[in-house]
Amino acid sequence: MTRYSGSCHCGKVAFTVEGTFTEAIDCNCSLCRRRGGLLAFVPRGQLELQTPDEAAATYTFNHHRLLHRFCPTCGIAPYSEGEGPGGVRMAAINLRCLPDVDLDALTIRKVDGKSF
Repeated sequence: MTRYSGSCHCGKVAFTVEGTFTEAIDCNCSLCRRRGGLLAFVPRGQLELQTPDEAAATYTFNHHRLLHRFCPTCGIAPYSEGEGPGGVRMAAINLRCLPDVDLDALTIRKVDGKSF
């Protein structure tokens, strides 16, 4: 696993995350389609905030199970939080917010989130 630094555009929301990112999810739900992120899920413990939690605003929709975190200053959404199968706390990392990830090297998996 590699440790990556990530942030929103202005840096007000910054974090590090540990992972091996070779695949990304391209979801077509109403939010992701508009936002354009490429997502990878990790256990929440692998995400460490470098800025205060209150620096990020939260948006929820539909079933309100995912906390979509975004910067209230620049509007970029670097990660979301929620529970995975079995109640495991997870984080969905927007790989576009990790400058050291080679996006062209990722395998992109389309997910039909609009059907969830």
